[in-house]
Amino acid sequence: MASSSLLSLSATFSRLHFVTKLSFPLALRSVGRPVRRDRRRALLSSSSSRWSPPSGPNSGSLVSCGGAARAGGDDLVVLGIETSCDDTAAAVVRGDGKILSQVVSSQADLLVLYGGVAPKMAEAAHAEAIDPVVEKALSEANLTARDLSAVAVTIGPGLSLCLRVGVRKARNIAGLFSKPIVGVHHMEAHALVARLVQQDLQFPFLALLISGGHNLLILAQSLGQYVQLGTTIDDAIGEAYDKTAKWLGLDMRRSGGPAIEQLALEGDAESVKFSTPMKQHKDCNFSYAGLKTQVRLAIESRKINAQIPLSSATTQDRSERADIAASFQRVAVLHLEERCERAIDWAMEMEPSLKYLVVSGGVASNKYVRSRLDQVVKRKSLELVCPPASLCTDNGVMIAWTGIEHFRMGRFDPPPPAEEPDDAMIYIPPNVVNYPWNTFRCIGPL
Repeated sequence: MASSSLLSLSATFSRLHFVTKLSFPLALRSVGRPVRRDRRRALLSSSSSRWSPPSGPNSGSLVSCGGAARAGGDDLVVLGIETSCDDTAAAVVRGDGKILSQVVSSQADLLVLYGGVAPKMAEAAHAEAIDPVVEKALSEANLTARDLSAVAVTIGPGLSLCLRVGVRKARNIAGLFSKPIVGVHHMEAHALVARLVQQDLQFPFLALLISGGHNLLILAQSLGQYVQLGTTIDDAIGEAYDKTAKWLGLDMRRSGGPAIEQLALEGDAESVKFSTPMKQHKDCNFSYAGLKTQVRLAIESRKINAQIPLSSATTQDRSERADIAASFQRVAVLHLEERCERAIDWAMEMEPSLKYLVVSGGVASNKYVRSRLDQVVKRKSLELVCPPASLCTDNGVMIAWTGIEHFRMGRFDPPPPAEEPDDAMIYIPPNVVNYPWNTFRCIGPL
């Protein structure tokens, strides 16, 4: 029987530190079990010595990009694979920022069926979609895997069952065609994709990352060097949008955010007096659990039946739902505004040259969110940078681009074995799944 191998993904996150000299151990290596420590060291050493950085027309040059995102390596071609949650995505991006292809397979029908993400069902959907999605991405780029400079893949945070599907595919391609592989932090990718969109976006910049699972305010000082200013202490804004949409009986096939935003256009945002979260806390953290409770109680008091779809609601019922949606959205985004204003003040004390606020993540595709935050940055004499909606939600482009950024710095792993055992296992430690930004330096009042 073929022996199983374990893939440890935790080491890549050592690059997200604040130390002066960064260390980048091999994060995507395959380690046999059980094996004595001295023998393991010898195996890893011999494995690394058999491979050298690629050369040729698509290899790119391994140079430090420093402040500029395009300081060399424009001829790199990287495949990015993303399977952290409920979308199977792949894209091919060139080193000069040109997107050669972008493919996404949505699990919207499963979200409606199960009322959210069901990990086992999501894993099965990823497994079914991953091969055709990657093949289509390569085909639309008019390339084969042999033409790639490297393969980048999300390794966390996310659902471990889903992450494994993408990592297996990435290792398979990298192994078969002897390509280096780059493990990508999902939230870092959301922040860095702005450097693909905005040609002159240089470090330092402030980033607000808002999605279904995370709220995060970070000061990006350089590639891999981030200061966490605030994070969610319970539920993220995307989760609050989704739950509110579900309780209001809205169509969840496009997720709760777009459904709430559309219905809110019909409502009175001042009609329901929800309290803004954490007004008494003078920090940059976020909390949406209390607002969710307020919304649920408001819905119950008006006896709104979520089993009746919006399309079948009476005029009065629809009006009440719209008022709740609009009032919720106003307060939810007001919470973002207040936290961002304080974070900008803190960030500018540390980095007086700060010019940009980057807003990314799935919720950043919300037009109301963008318009309100644009007013915030104008008051602070900054510029708002928002990737297009297709690059705010989970996508392969942001993974490929982050892979390019780190590849230029020499931060990648050698190709895995060309033929791994069929029963090879991928082990993702809990600290990866649970989003290890606690390694970041936190500032401000506790």
